[in-house]
Order: sequence, then C-alpha cells, then structure tokens
Amino acid sequence: MNEDTFWQLIEECRPAGPDPDAEQLAVALTEHLAQSPVYVVTGFAEQLSWMLYRLDRKELGQNLSSDAFLYTRSAVVAAGRTTFESVLQDPAAFAPFATDLIWAESLLYAPDHAYERITGEEWDRNTRYSYESHINTAGWAV
Repeated sequence: MNEDTFWQLIEECRPAGPDPDAEQLAVALTEHLAQSPVYVVTGFAEQLSWMLYRLDRKELGQNLSSDAFLYTRSAVVAAGRTTFESVLQDPAAFAPFATDLIWAESLLYAPDHAYERITGEEWDRNTRYSYESHINTAGWAV
C-alpha cells in the first residue's frame, strides 16, 4: 500500500460526525481491511507505523509519557493527511493534541483485528518501523 492509498482509506473510513478517540474510524477501518487480502492489511500496518515513526520527534513528545505520546500521534494520523503534514511542518500544530490529550489508541489495533478476522490467527506484527515512542533516534537527537 502506498502513502496516497493509506490516506485515502483513512478519509473514506472517517465518520462524518464527532469521533472521540477515533473509535468509529477504527471500527470502519477494521471492517474494510477485514474484507481485503492480507497484503492490504499488512500494507496498511506498514504505512501506519511509518506515519507514527515520522511523528516520533522530541519537539512533539518531550512532555508526554510514552503511551500518551503514542496515542496522541495516533490521533494526528486519525485526523487525516492535512493535519499530519501540518504537524510535520509546524510542531505547534501538535499542541492541541498534547494539551487536550486527544488520543486514538484504537487506530493502532485496526490492522491486527482485521488480520485475525481474515486468518483466524493472532498477528505477531513486525513492521519495518516501530510505532513505539522514542524509537526514532533521528527525531530525538539533540
């Protein structure tokens, strides 16, 4: 899955109304992915990990716990490409997510749930980039 397809899928699955914690988005993504071939699920997981890795930067997460930082980065991705790119260009755009603790933890598990529905097996996900906090050494360099 390429980056454009990833963002298109996020947009197509985003609900029209309010979606605190991106729960509805995660359900819609899981449903969509569960109807797809496994390679689409793994491709989505790769892109999601890459986006979260790119947001793993000191200027964004220095005052948040590892979990809070991961979940707020997920919320940035759930907000869509425009918001994601805005945060990359201007770290101040991340402030509302961190200050208000806007989280989207459920987004992290959408590909895992879809994989399990397709294969009947739990997924031992191993993406090229880790989405865990403080892993992007270049993003945390002084």
